[in-house]
Amino acid sequence: MTFNLSEAIEVLERTPNVLEQYLVGLSGDWLESNEGEGTWNPSQVIGHLIDGEKYNWIPRLELMLSDTSDKRFPIFDRFSHLQQYNEWSIEEKICEFSTLRYESIEKLKKLIKDESQLELEGIHPEYGEVKARELISTWAVHDLTHISQITRVLARRYEEAVGPWKSYLGILKK
Repeated sequence: MTFNLSEAIEVLERTPNVLEQYLVGLSGDWLESNEGEGTWNPSQVIGHLIDGEKYNWIPRLELMLSDTSDKRFPIFDRFSHLQQYNEWSIEEKICEFSTLRYESIEKLKKLIKDESQLELEGIHPEYGEVKARELISTWAVHDLTHISQITRVLARRYEEAVGPWKSYLGILKK
């Protein structure tokens, strides 16, 4: 599949609303459930998404599009959210994420003026040279990955409660 910026933006724009509709109003038992030690609960995932908006996607894209000769990305701490947002309610987290995402999409639309910019490169600390189109594609799929993760975590909370129907519930077979 060929990358299409407007299609990626369609996903990026919808994620905050999907998460709000999905999580706001759920009890703490749902929001604090996880898949075991070292895994994230839905509330923690939202903290991770907040950090992505602050420190990952747009900052890296801006670096790729800049005139600087050093295109090395700063390391993104994928776990910093575990200490930063513990006292925030799910409503506060989703509100912050929604605001940051809106600002990110506005910047994205202003930054990319023509298709040739999508071929500009940055240097990822692990993967080496990456293109802007790959970064933006990853951003959209990253959203979908975490929506899927949240869904799986919520489903696993009732893994035993479903009884024999578990054999029909693919989400519980992973």
